[in-house]
Amino acid sequence: MSIPRAERLYALLPYIHRLRDAERGGPLQTFLRVIEEQVNVLEADLDRLYDNWFIETCDPSIVPYIGELVGWTATARAGEPGEVQGAEGFELRRMLAPRADVARTLAFRRRKGTLALLEELARASAGWPAHAVELYRLLSYTQPLNHQRLERGRTAQVRDGGAMALLDGPFDRTAHTADLRRATSSHGRGRYGIPSVGVFAWRTRAWPVTYGTAYLQEGIVDRDPRNRRSSERGCFHFNVLGVDTPLFVRPEAEPNAFNISAPHHVPGRLTRRLLSDELERYYGPDKSVCIWLVGAVDGAPAEPVPASEVLVADLTEWSYAVPEGRTVLLDPELGRFKVRRARREGHRFAEDTMSGARVSYHYGFAAAIGGGEYDRELVAPHEDHVTYVIGDREGELPTLADALARWRKEAPDRAIIEVATREVQRGPVRIALRQEQVLILRAADRYRAVLRLVDDRADARDTFLLAGEQGSRFVCDGFVISGRSVAVAGPLAQVVFRHCTLVPPERSARQRPSGPSASLVLDGIAGDVSIERSIVGPIAVTSDGEPMRIAIVGSILDAGHDRDDAFSDGPAGGFARAILTIRTSTVFGKVTTHAIALADNSLFSGIVRVARRAPGCVRFCHVPLGSRTPARYHCQPDLAFEPLGLDDHTGRRAQAHRVWPVWTSRQYGNPAYAQLSRDVAREIGRGADDEGEMGALHDLYWPQREDALAQRLDDYVPASVDAGLFFVT
Repeated sequence: MSIPRAERLYALLPYIHRLRDAERGGPLQTFLRVIEEQVNVLEADLDRLYDNWFIETCDPSIVPYIGELVGWTATARAGEPGEVQGAEGFELRRMLAPRADVARTLAFRRRKGTLALLEELARASAGWPAHAVELYRLLSYTQPLNHQRLERGRTAQVRDGGAMALLDGPFDRTAHTADLRRATSSHGRGRYGIPSVGVFAWRTRAWPVTYGTAYLQEGIVDRDPRNRRSSERGCFHFNVLGVDTPLFVRPEAEPNAFNISAPHHVPGRLTRRLLSDELERYYGPDKSVCIWLVGAVDGAPAEPVPASEVLVADLTEWSYAVPEGRTVLLDPELGRFKVRRARREGHRFAEDTMSGARVSYHYGFAAAIGGGEYDRELVAPHEDHVTYVIGDREGELPTLADALARWRKEAPDRAIIEVATREVQRGPVRIALRQEQVLILRAADRYRAVLRLVDDRADARDTFLLAGEQGSRFVCDGFVISGRSVAVAGPLAQVVFRHCTLVPPERSARQRPSGPSASLVLDGIAGDVSIERSIVGPIAVTSDGEPMRIAIVGSILDAGHDRDDAFSDGPAGGFARAILTIRTSTVFGKVTTHAIALADNSLFSGIVRVARRAPGCVRFCHVPLGSRTPARYHCQPDLAFEPLGLDDHTGRRAQAHRVWPVWTSRQYGNPAYAQLSRDVAREIGRGADDEGEMGALHDLYWPQREDALAQRLDDYVPASVDAGLFFVT
């Protein structure tokens, strides 16, 4: 008979004592249960102490101590093992003392000086896939007769398109003249020198979209009358929002630790030439990209287009017609594909007999921000939560509209509506919460819920309307919402948008619609509004009452242009009745608000104006000239102005221009969206309070990772070798 864990001590007593205790109502049993709780705590602590003996199972805080035992040395920024301040400091310490690096310290030492080791160091110490190259092999020189290498040292062959496509990249095979600059120079890194070894790292990750809905681009008519008939229909974007999205390689695992990485081992861009040369490797189910065509008959299963019927082409102008013998033209660099319209006799694929297309692909982005199929920490449902699941299994609801209808009918106090399907959900959405009612609208883990809002009423603009009474709460988690605005009104106690993408209307279609410019409209909310790890268009606060409390953390707030309103009271651009807290975020556009309680490690590209400057603080941020903010501490360009006089207007303008943040791309959908350029001033790239970068990508700790990897490279290469770090993405 098994003994319950809570009764172990009581079961050790002789039976006669247990019998007498039962006759008295069990006071001894109750007392031993209290003791048992502390025994369990001690046992758990002993188990934890035992686990801390091993690098595979120890707590993250113990990793540096185990590293000291094997001679592992931390970077200068890591400090002493016991110096941890807060959750952010703990996360930074965990990154600066990576478990994989400590675990393989002895193995790395045995392989010191080998090329494959440098790739492993990049993965273990910085978490970046990498490709190592001995750059002296790419020097142009006269071949010795005794040691001929016909594939090396040759001048460029411009007729070789494959070689030209790889020029100056990590897999370059064209010879270069000597570069006298060192690969480790802080002023300008040289590549092609005799002592130089290059470690090319990919910081952008390849995120999956699994069996998603493709976007049919309507109204495409070819200018060439010879191709017009076959180009009128069947033009698709991989991105369900209808924007061009470059496709990325799904990295394959390397066969062993001594292997040198190839293009299919790293999350690089999937180019036309790469896909055309190795179509079987990259195309197909469970690979980098795949296309299914859905039959027009209800219930007809979607069938993947075989690789033999796919042709890689440039679809910039959609001008090419699908040739005979092929079904699909695919352009991985633009994220487009085109389906053959004309039916072939006896063939199962034809555009005029299909109702849509499904796609699996990978796109590039730096961080897990916005809606995506990545691992998210979901809140465990409370015992009194009622869960409605949207999916294809038995007992699950087919659409979001059906789930909302069931929820309205049953009207539970606490409910979760979870989307566990790849199908696009369509609006409009109307949600009304009564007093103290709670609704969580979320995508299942590793799912991306796409909600397309349509304007179905002539007398109303917003098609996602959320109204709540006193004490009600609403959480939206893991959604991509496009087409129209989201409007929230009423004295709700809490509103949370977590890991969501609220696409501005002008970004979700190729033509600017006539709808509202704001992605989120807030009115009269009594409690807290929180936006976490999300990408959001302009926010309009239309309330005239008490200021709302709004917190934006680790997010991107994008109005498009620096002169557009990213946060205001609406079209008028006046002061929003809100007290704003913004941390580790990037804001493209102007901010006009009642007050700022705290702005921390953030970037503002537009003017910031607050009505009340006395309360609050702005620290370690970039705030443009002409802004009216609370007291600023260690902000740019203020720090850059300190050596200058107040009358030195020319010098101040020059310094403001020098420390202006420069992004690789500000276009939503670009793999480098909101990513700081490598040419950005050090005051911005390392200007946060922990010497990391300012902005939404702060928590990736890229500068700290770069320093840690550079130190490791110095430790593991011969004294005569310069190991330089070059970023591909």
